[in-house]
Amino acid sequence: MSRAQVRLIGESPEMVSLRAEIERVARSDAKVLVTGESGTGKEIVAHSVHSASPRANMVFAPVNCAGLPETLLESELFGHVKGSFTGAYRDKPGKLESAHNGTIFLDEIGEMTLRMQGMLLRFLETGELQKVGAEGSGRLVNVRVLAATNRNLREMIVHGTFREDLFYRLNVIHIHVPPLRDRRSDIPQLVEHFLERFTVSNQSPITAVSPAAMKALTDYAWPGNVRELENVVERLVVNVRQRTIELDDLSSEVRAQDLVSLRPKRERRRTIADDLYRRLVEQKEPFWIAVYPLFMNRDITRANVREIVRRGLEEARGNYKIVARLFNMEPRDYKRFLNFLRKHDCQVPFKDYR
Repeated sequence: MSRAQVRLIGESPEMVSLRAEIERVARSDAKVLVTGESGTGKEIVAHSVHSASPRANMVFAPVNCAGLPETLLESELFGHVKGSFTGAYRDKPGKLESAHNGTIFLDEIGEMTLRMQGMLLRFLETGELQKVGAEGSGRLVNVRVLAATNRNLREMIVHGTFREDLFYRLNVIHIHVPPLRDRRSDIPQLVEHFLERFTVSNQSPITAVSPAAMKALTDYAWPGNVRELENVVERLVVNVRQRTIELDDLSSEVRAQDLVSLRPKRERRRTIADDLYRRLVEQKEPFWIAVYPLFMNRDITRANVREIVRRGLEEARGNYKIVARLFNMEPRDYKRFLNFLRKHDCQVPFKDYR
């Protein structure tokens, strides 16, 4: 297994579902928006979609939109002609042109400036490249666009920092990569994989992890996700000289999480409103399919609907129109949505969330 594929290791329901989604999405040629926290492996997901697609034998071109200033990003994507700016000594094709008939992966799409967002939108609508410094119409290219972000693009739309029209262009298919803390059952398998790799390369004597140490690793929240876990295991391999990794070998940060887990605590139970809200926001099911029939058939209560709406208003900062879009409704359904809430006493005061 390649280093790239490691972040898709695991037999948790979340990872089984993710691999099935990748396989399904790869068969189409639709644009894909991959979301998830930093370190979860969004680029690996994008590369997996490309590798399983009919374009697999063509170029996969990743571009880090956060790693370049606007002018360089424009040249990187669209290319430039000789003399278009200082240092442009020759014509240079951009990543979009180089990836003709292949796939381009726009990582950290949320970091693009509004001007670059407008240029990207025009390309998505026309397929036409406009190189920096070029005059007239450019070449038409056929490229599949995959994008990723760890930011909340819907919230950025509310704040005016991300174009709504570009969001809907990119968000044809949405894949959410779960954080490591939501698939803790995969952690032992990941630890074993990293140990096998790093012990060989470092000629380490380590052969095992003690139950106490493995419990601490499993209980830790992993804010840096799989990338952080990989770094922790590599550090252990370098520093530990005995055959078994013990609890005391772990950093105080990881051990502190284990001590907290030993204290009695009361966790909030997951509710039906949690599950339905996730279906709306992450799985992109329309409100009229995921929620409305359940309420009308009395499978859920008024309180459940109000909780779902309350969470939507929190996300949308009190704007019911944005809630309607968040719940995957057509613009024409906005009044119908409000009428439904008023009629069944499910409306929540929007002013409380502004």
